Amino acid sequence: MRAEAALVASAFAVYDSFGFEPLQTPAFEYADALGKFLPDEDRPNVGVFALQDDDEQWLSLRYDLTAPLARYVAENYDGIPKPFRRYQAGSVFRNEKPGPGRFREFTQCDADTVGAGGAVADAEMIMVAAEVARAAGLGDDQYAVRVNNRKLLDGILEASGVANTEEGAMQRLQVLRAIDKLDRLGEDGVEALLGEGREDESGDYTKGAKLNPAGIRAVLGFTTASDPDREVTLATLSGLVGISDRGKAGVDELAEIDRLLTATGFGPERVSFDTSVVRGLGYYTGPVFELELLAEITDRKGRPVRIGSIGGGGRYDDLVSRFRGQAVPATGFSFGVSRFVTALERMDALVAAAQPPVLITVFDRALLPNYFQLASELRAAGIRAEVFTGSGNVTKQLKYADRRGVTLAVLIGSDEAAAGEVTIKDLVLGAEMAKAIETNEEWKSARPAQQTVSRDQAVATIRDMMSE
Repeated sequence: MRAEAALVASAFAVYDSFGFEPLQTPAFEYADALGKFLPDEDRPNVGVFALQDDDEQWLSLRYDLTAPLARYVAENYDGIPKPFRRYQAGSVFRNEKPGPGRFREFTQCDADTVGAGGAVADAEMIMVAAEVARAAGLGDDQYAVRVNNRKLLDGILEASGVANTEEGAMQRLQVLRAIDKLDRLGEDGVEALLGEGREDESGDYTKGAKLNPAGIRAVLGFTTASDPDREVTLATLSGLVGISDRGKAGVDELAEIDRLLTATGFGPERVSFDTSVVRGLGYYTGPVFELELLAEITDRKGRPVRIGSIGGGGRYDDLVSRFRGQAVPATGFSFGVSRFVTALERMDALVAAAQPPVLITVFDRALLPNYFQLASELRAAGIRAEVFTGSGNVTKQLKYADRRGVTLAVLIGSDEAAAGEVTIKDLVLGAEMAKAIETNEEWKSARPAQQTVSRDQAVATIRDMMSE
C-alpha cells in the first residue's frame, strides 16, 4: 500500500506540474454509459459487474476511468473550461476470471485532456508518460514510450481494399487484435490471424481477418517499418500509406509529435515510433502509445521475465461525442498501479518504505502517561512512535516488535523512571550480536545493542540510532 500510494503521489505530481486538475468520478455508472465503450466492441456489456436499482435501471461498476470521464464531461460540458484537463486514480472492476497479474478489482491512474484536437495534446500526453516513468525512479535506459498512429493502419487497410463499412469495421478490429499479439505469437502467428485463422496449442481456433495476400503483406510490412531514428520511420511510413488521405494525416500527426518531442529534449532513447503498437481498445482514433519497461527482470528462480507494457494511451475522439452528438476530441494516458509497482519491485527500484515505528514497551501501566508523553515528543520530532496497547509481558511485546519489523524499542520500568532514564534496544543489531553469544554469562556481560540514557536525551539518542 505504501509503494502504491508513493507511485500515485509521484504520478499526481507530474500531472499537476503539467497543469492538470484532480477529479473523482463514482464507482457506479449507468450500464448504457459504459457498455458502448468496453474494449471489445463486438461484446458490449460483457466483462462488467452490473445490477438493477429500484427503478430497474442497470448500474455497472466502472470498467475503467475513461468512460466515466466522458460521461462527466458530456453532462457538464457547458460549465467546464475547454480543454478540460483532469487526473484521477481509483479502483476499476473487471468481471473476468482472475489469474496471475489479473484481478477483478485493481487501481488505475489516469490523465486526460478533453476538447483539444490535433497532435499537440497527444505529444504532451506522451511527455507526461515519460515523466511519470522518471518520477517513479526509473532511469532513461529502463523504459521507453513507443508511439504509433491508428490512422496509419487505416490507410494501409484502405489501400488493401478493406471497406469502410460495418463489416469492414469488424475486419479492422480483427486486424488490430492480430497485430496486438505480435510479441506473443511472432510474425507467423500474426500472419495466420490476418488470413484464415489460427489454431493454438490447446486446439482452440481463432477466426482470422481474411485479408487477401497483398493486404497481409502490407500489414506485416507496416508492423516492421520502425527505425530507432524517428525521421527515418516517418519517411518509410510516407511511402507505405501511398495516396490514402487518412494514412497521410497519420504521418503528419507523427511528424508534429516528433517536432515537439525533439524541441523539448525527449529523444529517441525515451520516445520512439513503433508501428507494432496498436492498443487493443476499440475506441482509439489517432495516435496511440505504450510505456514499456526495458530492464532485465528475473523471477525467484532466476529465469528472465518480460514485463512489457505497464501503461499507455492515445486519442479517443469518439467517446464524448457519442453522448453529445457533436465532435469532442480527447486524448489520455493510463497505467495500472499494481502492475507498475510489481515491476518496480522486481527491478529493485521501489522507493524505500517508511521506517517502522519506535515501540515504547509497557513495563508498568502506572507509567502509561510517561510512555505516551515520550511518544508525543518523538512524533513532534518527525519520528514514528507507538506505545504498545495490547496485553502481555515485555517478552511478548518484543516478539510483537519483531513481527512488525520494529528496529528500536524503548524500555522504561519503575527503576528507570525513578532515575530519570530510558533504555533503548536496537533489536536488529541485538539479534545479529546474539548469534555470536554462546553462554548466559556472555549475554549478561555484553548487553548487546542496548544503551541507557537520561530521559531528556532520549529523543536525540533515538534519532541518532535511526540514522546509523
